[in-house]
Amino acid sequence: MFRTSLRTISLAAALIMGSLVSSAIAQQNGSQQSVAHPTAPSAQTPAVSAPAPPVQAPPISNASEPATAATPSPAGTAGVNLLNPDTASPHELSPWSMFMSADIVVQLVMIGLAFASLVTWTICIAKLAELSLARRALRAALNKIGDARSLAEAQMALGAREGVLASLLASAMHEARLSAGISSDAGIKERAASSFAEIVRAESRRIRLGMGLLATIGATSPFVGLFGTVWGIMNSFIGISKSQTTNLAVVAPGIAEALLATALGLVAAIPAVIIYNYFARVTRGYTELVGRASGAAGRLLSRDLDRTHGSLTSRAAE
Repeated sequence: MFRTSLRTISLAAALIMGSLVSSAIAQQNGSQQSVAHPTAPSAQTPAVSAPAPPVQAPPISNASEPATAATPSPAGTAGVNLLNPDTASPHELSPWSMFMSADIVVQLVMIGLAFASLVTWTICIAKLAELSLARRALRAALNKIGDARSLAEAQMALGAREGVLASLLASAMHEARLSAGISSDAGIKERAASSFAEIVRAESRRIRLGMGLLATIGATSPFVGLFGTVWGIMNSFIGISKSQTTNLAVVAPGIAEALLATALGLVAAIPAVIIYNYFARVTRGYTELVGRASGAAGRLLSRDLDRTHGSLTSRAAE
């Protein structure tokens, strides 16, 4: 169940990442083409008009009259305000707009961190369901065999139920059949204990599946986000040197885009560390429960061996 859900979420996340990367690359290519090929002004054909009639010169006004000062037109004032960078509209600093306007390297870092966060929550949900079902099933199985006096009774009490306890009982029965006729109980118990240890280790590895990935995400995500921040700030400084201005409206967007990568790195790392520590404690408790099941199977095997040797001794005495 855990592997199936993780593969499904990973496939969906890969498709989303591919679409985001393609849209970002298409946007950057479109902007570069628009800068490289500006729209050429349309050629206007001069209109041919008839010769104008002679215009009489206006009468010379009195020199004492003051000259009327030309008043600037509102259109000209508006044009000056539009060209002034201080009065231009502010840059939009929403997370999505910062992602779309960031450099392609920073975008890849952000997409990778978002994918890591998605993997973290997928593992969290899958492991919660898996551990809850496993603990509940093992406790119920231990309660069922609590009154069993032999391995056969314990297997009958469990029925067709599968799980780690059923594997332990089957291993004990198999070792008892293989060791039939051997008078030494110590060797049988030692071989059974070795089989039990292998089953416990295999169950521990199975229940800890995915926790290594959580540890990796929690340890590396802040540094990946820091790499994106350093790259974005470096590009911002390059843009400042090209524009030859230290205006905050020019500097702030690039720095904000760079810091967004660090924020995403922390968003991916902090839950991963918390979830890893929680599951480390829960899996430790489950492993102790599996150890109890191993001890129960060993006690049932010991009873069967004692009962077998007791019956043989009584027959020999008769």
